[in-house]
Amino acid sequence: MMKRNWKGSRILVIGAARQGLAVTRFLVERGAEVILNDNRPARDMTTATEALAGLPIRWEFGGHPLNLLNEGLDLICVSGGVPLTLPLLIEAGRQGIPISNDSQIFMEAVPCKVVGITGSAGKTTTTTIVGRMAQAGIASPRKSWVGGNIGQPLIEYLDEIKPDDLVVLELSSFQLEIMTCVPQISAVLNITPNHLDRHGTMEAYTAAKARIITHQSTGDTTILNREDPGSWNLAGDVRGQLISFGLQKPVGGLAGTYVENRILKFTDGQIQNELFPQEKILLRGEHNLINVLAACAIAIGAGIPQEAMRAGVEDFHGVAHRLELVRVRQGVEWYNDSIATAPERTIAAIRAFDTPLVLMLGGRDKNLPWEDLAALVHDRVKHVVLFGEAAAKIQKALGETFPGRNPQTIQHCNNLFDAVQAAASVAKAGDCVLLSPGGTSYDEFKDFEERGEQYRKWVNQLT
Repeated sequence: MMKRNWKGSRILVIGAARQGLAVTRFLVERGAEVILNDNRPARDMTTATEALAGLPIRWEFGGHPLNLLNEGLDLICVSGGVPLTLPLLIEAGRQGIPISNDSQIFMEAVPCKVVGITGSAGKTTTTTIVGRMAQAGIASPRKSWVGGNIGQPLIEYLDEIKPDDLVVLELSSFQLEIMTCVPQISAVLNITPNHLDRHGTMEAYTAAKARIITHQSTGDTTILNREDPGSWNLAGDVRGQLISFGLQKPVGGLAGTYVENRILKFTDGQIQNELFPQEKILLRGEHNLINVLAACAIAIGAGIPQEAMRAGVEDFHGVAHRLELVRVRQGVEWYNDSIATAPERTIAAIRAFDTPLVLMLGGRDKNLPWEDLAALVHDRVKHVVLFGEAAAKIQKALGETFPGRNPQTIQHCNNLFDAVQAAASVAKAGDCVLLSPGGTSYDEFKDFEERGEQYRKWVNQLT
């Protein structure tokens, strides 16, 4: 833990969304002089200004002017959504002005043990399960805290967190790419193509994820997916204890979780222990079984007892917008998987079903390959409904339809509302309609949650 004196520091915070507002409040309360800068015009910033009303903040709206660097800055704090290629940040680097973010500042000051979870898919579900396990396994007056890339930024609660508590953080590649102070227990669930519109290359994206372990020390613990090449390729960078997870039993004295005869188990490399039956998992799909195996491996690394692992899984029906059953209408099940903002996530969702699928694909592309998803669609999907900016690119990857082969039809729609209507017209009793777009929501919505909420609303309005 490193107590830093912020009094009198001049700090530029870039991005006035959830993370930016939280770190601004934290810094101002500790005596820092804060300039809060956002690219959006003042007319769009009412919610942000109201959230920080009464605090002595200087606002700069409508762009990121270079003259902000003439303010004698001690630090620039960047929100996750702000690319490091911003000219202002490049020039700040040339001038030697330090750049940080709310997660780094939190990690520098938090007094207790921290679990950090990253990956291309499954972060939020795994983080939520580990949080439930921690809550079940930690007795008062100790407390568990869950946050980071989900929920409230925990920097707002730093003064309440005690040395005996446990923090569970979801961390994105955007947050990690500038972090050097990382959790003592760090998990990389998987690394598959994602956010290449931001990171440019898989090498850069992988390097950002890898920081969660390359900045650990020898007394720390790393959790890796031994069946995912992107995660397992980082095994050579592990400095402390390694705990693995995967479906198959680990070999060669490797510690890890696995499934055998529908029982989740853990081996320390020599002795095997049964954790709980697979039937306790209520989540659909093999990818969610893997998420639970990851959560168990993380819990073991964090010292959470076995009975708490089981309690954390029991009665857990999943996180909103992640293979969420919205309704059953005229024998058709409607699922909301709006979180699927990359083709790899849509592939995992399709594999969770063995019923005929009407698949809704679209949104905004992230410069990711669609070919593997297209091959699976031709194998498993009855009807495809395309929408949004990426529709033409996805159509090109899918190619033509042929009589008697999947997909039977491919429809184009301008937006998600029209796509819901199109899916309703083509779905028959026994089918599942699956919104698992493979693209981001930013062509039509502010985030995947708003997209999922609108989908829910429109599905429930179907008569």
